[in-house]
Amino acid sequence: MNGNRFGRLFQLTTYGESHGDAMGVTVSGVPAGVELNEEAIQAQLDRRKPGQSMITTSRGEPDEVVVNSGVQDGYTTGTPIGMVIQNKDARSGKYEPYVTAPRPSHGDYTYSAKFGTRNWGGGGRSSARETVNWVAA
Repeated sequence: MNGNRFGRLFQLTTYGESHGDAMGVTVSGVPAGVELNEEAIQAQLDRRKPGQSMITTSRGEPDEVVVNSGVQDGYTTGTPIGMVIQNKDARSGKYEPYVTAPRPSHGDYTYSAKFGTRNWGGGGRSSARETVNWVAA
């Protein structure tokens, strides 16, 4: 397991890269009839939105969620719930100095050691941007 899926009965599977087109999550195991709306999810995403303090990234990401499956008329259908969050402020070019060497104090080296490759343009799956999926779920 490489960390993209979590859970047994209630499963979360995440996808996307920090500086790719989008981040996303599929949530499986939610029974039909559970009330769920994008506004409730968005409220939580707004709490973790980047650029809200001096210790977070300055990326200007709106973190707007779109629920594209598993919900109808505000209630779960019992099928997997798909959610996507578009990346709007992806600038991989600023990471070009790190094409040949990992960034200090980041997950670049450990990701490379574990998987034999790494995404030099912002960390890919080892970026803190990936947490947007877990918050949405």
